Amino acid sequence: MLTNSLVKDKLTAEFPDALSSWEEQFGLLTFTAPKHLNTEVLYFLKNDETLAFNFLTDLCAVHYPNRKGEELAVVYHLHNLVDNVRLRFKVFTDADLAEVKTATTVFAGANWMERETYDFYGVNFLGHPNLKRILNVDEMDYFPLRKQYPLEDQSRIDKDDEMFGRGGSNY
Repeated sequence: MLTNSLVKDKLTAEFPDALSSWEEQFGLLTFTAPKHLNTEVLYFLKNDETLAFNFLTDLCAVHYPNRKGEELAVVYHLHNLVDNVRLRFKVFTDADLAEVKTATTVFAGANWMERETYDFYGVNFLGHPNLKRILNVDEMDYFPLRKQYPLEDQSRIDKDDEMFGRGGSNY
């Protein structure tokens, strides 16, 4: 039976001193890998006979504006369908040079997930077969899910808090 400790042992044996930030929240094993090893780690997780994480459940990004030099995290969620074990691993990259190798060489299903991540966070997936915007217009020159933008348009007058019972002399 596949356990999180077995997964961790196999990964640390294959990538000694390369993986870090091991956590296990709610039974989900999470770790961080250097971004230059992302496809190697994915390949090992998928093709190791014992691990067999052959389903890429999700690929997304998270913006951490206060982490200098590693503001963007690309997050991979994998699932071993036979043993019903899931894991998450992250690679970090600089927001000014947001480049990570494409996972499409390991999982074909990463194609649209990487396009969406590029579209909203600006991560350039090196080697991707067709990296272009998937939901936003091509003319957009920014990436809307980065936390450097306000949540609402501050120039709108129809969004005044007093119109919604917030603010004013009663509060």
